[in-house]
Amino acid sequence: MSSVSYNWHVVYTNPRAEKRVYQLLEKNRIEAFLPLKKTLKLWSDRKKWVEEPLFNSYVFVFVSEKEYMQVLQIPGIVRYITFSGKAATVPAAQIELIRRLLMSDAEMEISRHVFKPGERVKVNAGQLMGLEGELVSLHSEKRLLVRIHEMDRSLLLNISAAFLEPA
Repeated sequence: MSSVSYNWHVVYTNPRAEKRVYQLLEKNRIEAFLPLKKTLKLWSDRKKWVEEPLFNSYVFVFVSEKEYMQVLQIPGIVRYITFSGKAATVPAAQIELIRRLLMSDAEMEISRHVFKPGERVKVNAGQLMGLEGELVSLHSEKRLLVRIHEMDRSLLLNISAAFLEPA
């Protein structure tokens, strides 16, 4: 008697199709995980809290080899995220960590760029938008030491790395 092995994988979806894909996966009895964060949206006439995907265009699926191809038949799913030609697996511990972070009050913002000391950076949002400098050190996700060459000064900023981009 053989046991069926299940693994967490990541699928890439069409833009802004994550919630619909998640619903279709659930409808097809495929275990899925769509991490959502609450964001305050501002319109000209109102403010509203909405749930948005933490990772745009990504949904996690927990499947066996038998269900692997079935997932690709779900409308809105483009492909599996692969590594060396095979669908990348995500350790269950990482999925659990994301779940715990979402249940906590921790502020989370995702930045695609990994900043390194010495890199030229530019603030792309907030009150310091447009400010350029050199990242001296990254004390934590929200405490950055930036050197402003034009002023010959360094600033310890409480700013999310998500508000920075390479200069």
